[in-house]
Amino acid sequence: MPAARTQSVFGVTGRSGSGKTTLIQKLLPFFLEVGIRVSTIKHTHHGVDMDQPGKDTFLHRQSGAYEVMLATPQRWVLQHEMETPPSLKELLRAMSPVDLILVEGFHATVPASLEVWRPAIQKPPLFPDTPAISLVVTDSPDAPQGRPGLTFMKLDDIENIAAFIRKNAASITLDQAEPTC
Repeated sequence: MPAARTQSVFGVTGRSGSGKTTLIQKLLPFFLEVGIRVSTIKHTHHGVDMDQPGKDTFLHRQSGAYEVMLATPQRWVLQHEMETPPSLKELLRAMSPVDLILVEGFHATVPASLEVWRPAIQKPPLFPDTPAISLVVTDSPDAPQGRPGLTFMKLDDIENIAAFIRKNAASITLDQAEPTC
């Protein structure tokens, strides 16, 4: 049986409209420039279908295929049907090993994460009730009262945010997946 592998993972969480994706878009080129290979997982609570009715892959899936892979000269996409929502570990197992995986969403199960918090969107922060959040990235000039061990950084301080992520990323052991067929 192949040995289990570990994967470095860090979450990027925050309320809708807070700027999570924008932050990730700024972090990725920085990590690339310093030689760190990063992959991402984007979690959504909304149903999304990458297929279009009538297309071959749609028809394959509709006819009962368990997995459907679409391969092009530039990339491939694998669609996997599941009866229950996938766990973070299941998704991590399906990805190729890299130096770091940034996870947008899954705030309840990512063991180490930051929150993008902007008071202007007028939504309450997650950090008071989410122990895995160790960094709050904000555009607010006044850092609110946090709990012990909570760090605050400015939203545009990409270099220090990246250093914090590298230092505090969780190392998750990924046991071999159970056979699913």
